Amino acid sequence: MIIDHIGIVVKDIEKGISHWETVFGYKQATKVVENTRQMVKVVFLQNEDSIAIKHTEPTSDTSPIYKHALKRGGLHHLCFKCNQIDDEISRLKNIGLRVLAKPEPGEAFEN
Repeated sequence: MIIDHIGIVVKDIEKGISHWETVFGYKQATKVVENTRQMVKVVFLQNEDSIAIKHTEPTSDTSPIYKHALKRGGLHHLCFKCNQIDDEISRLKNIGLRVLAKPEPGEAFEN
């Protein structure tokens, strides 16, 4: 299992992209895509010498991240990648970790 990306909540996705380009040298790696299930817009940023960053902006006041965005946003999640998710979840449970939410397909980026 490896870290795939770091998720950041932003109030304004375009301003977030500009800020990370100017301050950290990241470049926009994907189009801004809307995820209707989570009521957010998302975009990935990349810097060849660093880990991917995902900016997430709520599109509705009922979005799960809406209140977080109102408080200036910030770190939201670390995303890990593995080859067999069911096997990895079993392994993590066996060493005492809990699953807080079942994995869902990533509607915005081809599941």
